[in-house]
Amino acid sequence: MDETGVRFSLPAHTTFLMKHTLQKNIPQPIITVAQTILDAGFECYIVGGCVRDLLLKIKPTDWDLTTNAKPEQIISLFEETFYENDFGTVGVVIDGVEDETLKVVEITPYRLEGAYTNARHPDAVTFSDNLEDDLQRRDFTMNAIALHPITGDIIDPYQGQDDIKDKVIRTVGNPNDRFTEDALRIMRAVRFKAQLGFNVSPETFEALKSNVPKLEHVSRERVRDEFSKMINSKDPMLGMKVSQETGVLAYIAKEFTDGIGCEQKGEHIYDVFDHLLHAVQHAADKNFPFHVRLAALFHDIGKPKTRRPHPLKDKFTFYGHEVVGAKMTKKILEDLKFPKKTVDIVTKLVRHHMFFSDVEKITLSAVRRIIVGVGKDHIWDLMDVRECDRVGMKKKEAPYRLRKYHAMIEEALRDPISVSQLAVDGEYLMHTMQMKPGPRMGWMLHALLEEVLENPKLNTVEQLHERVLDLDELSDKALRTLGEKGKERKEKEDEELVQSLRKKHGVK
Repeated sequence: MDETGVRFSLPAHTTFLMKHTLQKNIPQPIITVAQTILDAGFECYIVGGCVRDLLLKIKPTDWDLTTNAKPEQIISLFEETFYENDFGTVGVVIDGVEDETLKVVEITPYRLEGAYTNARHPDAVTFSDNLEDDLQRRDFTMNAIALHPITGDIIDPYQGQDDIKDKVIRTVGNPNDRFTEDALRIMRAVRFKAQLGFNVSPETFEALKSNVPKLEHVSRERVRDEFSKMINSKDPMLGMKVSQETGVLAYIAKEFTDGIGCEQKGEHIYDVFDHLLHAVQHAADKNFPFHVRLAALFHDIGKPKTRRPHPLKDKFTFYGHEVVGAKMTKKILEDLKFPKKTVDIVTKLVRHHMFFSDVEKITLSAVRRIIVGVGKDHIWDLMDVRECDRVGMKKKEAPYRLRKYHAMIEEALRDPISVSQLAVDGEYLMHTMQMKPGPRMGWMLHALLEEVLENPKLNTVEQLHERVLDLDELSDKALRTLGEKGKERKEKEDEELVQSLRKKHGVK
C-alpha cells in the first residue's frame, strides 16, 4: 500500500486456481515474448483489455505487454520490431503463427503522461520504472489490471476485478479528469456497455454526459473505430440508444438524430430511429457481417428528409428515400474515413433496399437488374438487409414473398442449360471442322446437348468431334428431328431445375 492507501498487492480473493486458469489461457508466443524480457532482467506484465477479457473468459483480440525496459532496450531483444509512435510502444513481429491476434505484440514501457491540452493525446510522455505509474494513467478500472505472465500474479490497485464481477464501468480516479485527458474515452465507455453488457457507474455516467462536447476534438478515424466496434458488438441497439441519451450520437452522425420522433405510421410501429435500431440489432443477432449491419442501420436514414403527408390517407410517404439515403450514407461514411470498399457496398445496399415488389408480377429480367445493381457477390447481403428491415417492423423474417424472391434470385444466378456447356461450340465446328454456319449447325449442337444431358461423360472434345462427323452424315430432316429432341430435353431439364429451386424455398 502506498501513501495514498492504494493497494498494489495481489487481492485476497484471487486464488491459486484462478491464477492457474488465467495462465493456462495465455498463448505460448506471448509467454515466449514476456520470458525474453524477463530473462534480460526487466519486469514484464500483460495489461489492459486482454487481462479484462481473460477474466471474463473471452478470447482477447490483441495482446499488450508493459515493462520497465525502455524502447531501445526492448528493440535490442527481438529480431523484428517496429517503433513508429511518440508513446514508446514497440511492436514485436512474431513469425510462424496463424492466429492474427498473435502476429504482432505491442510492448509499452511504464510511463507517466503530462497534461492533455487537446482532449486527445498527452502533451508529453515520461517513462517510469514503476508499474503503478502506468496503471494509474489508464481509462477504466477493468483495464487497469496487470497480470504476470509466468507467476499468474495479479496487480489490481483500483479493484478492477470487483468492477468486472459487478459488471460496472468505472474510471480510474476522477472521471472528469479521465474524459478531459482523452475525450474518446466517452465513446469507449458507450462501446464497452454495448460490447460487455456492463453498466456505467453513476459518477462516471454523469461526467461522461457533461464532457460529450469534447468529442469534437477527436479525429474522425478514432470515432469511426469506436463506432465500428459498437456496431460489431452483440448489442449495437443498446450502444446507439446510450449514444442518443448522452448526446454522443450527434458526434457520430448527427443525421441519425433527425429520425428520433420521426413518426412513420402505416405498417411501421416505430419512429425512424427506433426502426433502424431494431434492424441493426437483428443483423447482430443473426451475426451478419459488418457491412450488412451498417446497411441495416443506414437503410432508412433518408426518410426524415423525404417524409410528406399522404394526400388521401392518414399516413406519410417517403418517395425516393432510398436515393436520398444512399447519398447521405456515402457522405457520412466518407466523413468517418471508412475504406472506399465499405462505403461503396453499404451505399449500394441502401440504394437498392426498396427492390421489393409483387413477386407474382416481377420478371426475371427485373431480378437480374437488381443483381447487376449490387453485384453477384452482394445480392444475398441485400436480402439480409431486407430481412432486417422487416424484423425492424416486427414482421416475420421470411414471408412467402421474400422466399419467392430468393428462389427467383437463384434462378437468375444459375447457369442456364445451353449449348454453351458443350466441350465444342460453333466456333470449333466452323474453324476446326470446316462446317458452314446455318440451321444444320444449330440442330447438330442441340442434338449433342441432348446426348450429353443423358450421359455427361460424353462431353469431351474428342468424343463430340467424332459424334459431329456421324451427325454430319444425316439428312436435314433426320438432323432436325434430333435437334428438336435436344431442345425439348433442355427445356425439360430447365423446368425441373426451376421447380427444385422453388421447392427448396417453399414457394410455387
